[in-house]
Amino acid sequence: MRVLSRLERRFGRYAIANLMAYIVGAQGIVFLLSRTPQGARFISQLRFDPTLIAQGEIWRLVSFVVIPPSFSIWVFFILYFYYLLGTRLEEEWGHFRFNVYYFSGVALSIAGAFLAQASATATYLNLSIFLAFATIDPEFSILLFFVIPVKVKYLAWLAWLAVAFTVVFEPLPAKIMAAVSLLNYFAFFGRDLKRRVRAGIAFAPGRGRFRAHMRAGVAAPIHRCTVCGATEQDEPRLEFRYCSKCAGHHEYCLTHLDTHDHIP
Repeated sequence: MRVLSRLERRFGRYAIANLMAYIVGAQGIVFLLSRTPQGARFISQLRFDPTLIAQGEIWRLVSFVVIPPSFSIWVFFILYFYYLLGTRLEEEWGHFRFNVYYFSGVALSIAGAFLAQASATATYLNLSIFLAFATIDPEFSILLFFVIPVKVKYLAWLAWLAVAFTVVFEPLPAKIMAAVSLLNYFAFFGRDLKRRVRAGIAFAPGRGRFRAHMRAGVAAPIHRCTVCGATEQDEPRLEFRYCSKCAGHHEYCLTHLDTHDHIP
């Protein structure tokens, strides 16, 4: 993302550090306020409503973001989970790129709501954070029901199935919301996903290259360190990261992530 790299060099100093802590903290405060006698009325003033926004209640354009994802006692576990996801992404990308990812998700949720003439929520915004985390760290395990260890990549597949179901079977407003609200994910990961798809096509059954590589017992690597050339085939447990300070699309193994010379 050369454009993003140029923007980061110019505006990176304005990025909000530890953004997810502020978002989660605000949602926690709203949850506590919702338990007061005027809680229901207070929450209603925060919800996204295209009609009321057109009438001048413009704070609703952003206030929906601080409405917590749940109003049960489990909300604190959910908020902590999203805090972990957000901070992990911020560590991976840096403050500026995570800010861009999050606020572009907010903007897309707003755009989708206006297009669908529906009430925007942070549901797909939170989903985009989870999907980004699952893409970057698919082997990370969480304890489902605090007992069953499950890798996030499997939960991500379930999430994609739910999105696909919405796009195919749900009414048009829901289709629009699902399709538009996740565009920030595809903007950040589309190139990598396209490369993986191409790798799958290049080694499709019936093609000569596929049969040759199968006989050799190898397949095209997905990740490769720019410095040492190591791939996931050399060591299945090897992890790779993109450098936010290098121009272009460059991956590094963890050994060289912090020691390489940045590419201008």
